[in-house]
Amino acid sequence: MLKDITLGQYFPGNSFIHRLDPRTKLMCTIVYIAALFVAKSYVTYGILLLMLCLSVAVSRIKPSALLKGLKPLALIIVFTAILNLFYIKGGKELVSFWVLSITTEGIKTALFMVFRIMMLITGTFLLTYTTTPMALTDGLEIILNPLKKIHVPVHEFAMMMSIALRFIPTLIEEADKITNAQKARGADFETGKLTERAKALLPLLVPLFVSAFRRADELAIAMESRCYHGGEGRTRMKKLSMKASDFITIFASLVFLTGIIVLVQFGF
Repeated sequence: MLKDITLGQYFPGNSFIHRLDPRTKLMCTIVYIAALFVAKSYVTYGILLLMLCLSVAVSRIKPSALLKGLKPLALIIVFTAILNLFYIKGGKELVSFWVLSITTEGIKTALFMVFRIMMLITGTFLLTYTTTPMALTDGLEIILNPLKKIHVPVHEFAMMMSIALRFIPTLIEEADKITNAQKARGADFETGKLTERAKALLPLLVPLFVSAFRRADELAIAMESRCYHGGEGRTRMKKLSMKASDFITIFASLVFLTGIIVLVQFGF
């Protein structure tokens, strides 16, 4: 299960999406998320799904890699669907048991919420799969630069995000090693009651947290020894520059969002 967590991984490539400026991809992802929350019907969700599939095809990322990233979140998706299924009222009542009931509106809302979460996660994964953590950090810092005027620590925020993305695969690998070591000592993480399985995770979580804090301390010492003092006076090895394709892509994404809003206003 730990190996299925692919957030923060980068898949090298030379596709059209790979070549886009990270600022363009960030803005397009924000526009896509906004359109996803605006959509309210099968038509708009279908258009968004078609756009997502087209983006995946253009990026040349294998769909299996995206589906693999959804596996660790299956429990959250199912739990969200169940909550909406039983607690949303409206429409025709299909099943009733005690204080619980299933209605047509509940089924519709549950389906929409499941699709929304899955498409939201897939779109976010597509951003990280096609953009290196360093480029993503630089793009985010440049976008948030105006906030420096109100003394927001933009560089520090971007640096924290970069470090977090960089160490997600490392911590997953460390957790996998600790899990295998504990299993070799007779630990059982897969059988027993829920409380017993939760207690069995303690021998895994304690050394993982110790390892994470040790790595964080080593990184802090390394940064201090190299005289790191935040973004003051720092330059970039690779300067970002937006091309005509970036402006066209941003314009197309805004037109797409406008089209979704218009369809929703007309009841589609």
